[in-house]
Amino acid sequence: MDEKGKLLCFKEELVEQYARKLKACGHPVRLKLLCLIATGEEPCVSDLWTCLEQPQPVVSQHLAVLKEHGIVRADVKGNKRTYSLVDPFVKELLSLILSRERETSP
Repeated sequence: MDEKGKLLCFKEELVEQYARKLKACGHPVRLKLLCLIATGEEPCVSDLWTCLEQPQPVVSQHLAVLKEHGIVRADVKGNKRTYSLVDPFVKELLSLILSRERETSP
């Protein structure tokens, strides 16, 4: 509710856009990938699948979903494909998640 006690109504288009992004991020493997990308310096696929202990094709499929939703970008650097976050909404969410993780870590 806003300061006058009225419910704020969100535009349907905006709600649907956020729902699609949250759904794309919601898979545990994709969320782990996003956290790794957010904390790394443009990691490549081999860095990511090694950290996740997942087969390379599985990681590539999840990265493709994130890329398809405009959440990450892939850049070719030499013989490697590196990944970076490009969606401001997801960057902000990950910042919150990572700060909570740091607060609760021993």
